[in-house]
Parts: sequence; C-alpha cells; structure tokens
Amino acid sequence: MGWFSSDIHTVDDLFVHTLQDIYYAEHQIQKSLPDMVAKASDPELKKGFRAHLAQTKGQIKRLDQAFKKLKMKPEGTKCPAIDGIIEEANDIASEIDDKMVLNAALIAAAQAVEHYEITRYGTLVAWARLLGHADVARLLAATLKEEKATDKKLDGIAKRKINKKALARKKPSPGQIERAEDAILVAAAGIPALG
Repeated sequence: MGWFSSDIHTVDDLFVHTLQDIYYAEHQIQKSLPDMVAKASDPELKKGFRAHLAQTKGQIKRLDQAFKKLKMKPEGTKCPAIDGIIEEANDIASEIDDKMVLNAALIAAAQAVEHYEITRYGTLVAWARLLGHADVARLLAATLKEEKATDKKLDGIAKRKINKKALARKKPSPGQIERAEDAILVAAAGIPALG
C-alpha cells in the first residue's frame, strides 16, 4: 500500500498506513544509529546518539502498544523517505575525511531524520484524535515530544561547538598537499627529506 495507492480510501486507512510507515522508519533508524555512534568523534555527540538509540527502542515499544490498542498486528510498510534520508547521510559521510566536518554532517543527517519523524508523529497525533483514539494519541504525543527535544539538543550541540569546530577546518592549500605527497614519496624511497 503506497501513498497514492487505491488501498487508501478513508482517513482511517491513511492513519494506519502512516502508522506502519513510521514503524518501519523507527526500525531503520534503530539500525542506523550504532553506525552514527561509531562515526561521531565528539564525546557529547556520541552520547547523544547512544541516548537516542535507547529512546528509539522505547518509541518502537510505544508503537507496538498503539497497534495493540487498535487491535492490529504491529507491522511496517516500506518508507522510501526514511530510506532516502539514511542513504543520503551514508553517502555524504563516506565522502568526508575530516572528523570535525563529519560530526557536522552527522548532526545534519540526524536532524533530517528528526524533522521527518516530527512531521509524521504530528500528523498521527492529529489523526488519532480525529478518529477518537485518544489513548493512541497520548502514546504518539509522548514520542512527538521526545523527537522535538532530540532535535533541540542536536541543534544546541551544533550551534555551541560542532559547527564552529568544522568551520575552523580549512581546506589544505595545493602547496601543502604537494609537500605532503613529496614527503611520502621521499619516505618511501628512503631518502632523507630536505627542510
């Protein structure tokens, strides 16, 4: 069942589809967070990603409860949006050698994920209330609050230090690159370098 599928006829159908979409997304996020922890070099950022991993596990449990309250089996539906956000983050991260710049890229990627989750949970809370699922709306609203708080924490880390450290990194000049390459060649040849 896709977003423009003939299987979606009512707001209730749309609500269930979006719930399955975010269920899939949370599982993909849970899989990608350990890699983000491993790539981050800033201790505060690593700690934040670890905390969000634990939080994501709790959010999945909340989604399980929401499905149970709706008398449905928890299941996801493929979410091309989250797959694309994660793939783009991995592509960019693989192109960055500088650890400080990589930390800035990781925060940007994490915030893209958070913003996606915020839009989904905000919509789900509104639809749950509209459909008379107040208990499900409360579960989803708790997650929405966490997602907004995580985004705010990431924004604070970025503004307070990560972006400034990344900005301080300068691209090496061509002369520096040539001198480094020459030094490597000289070292490989066993000839002492001249000043």
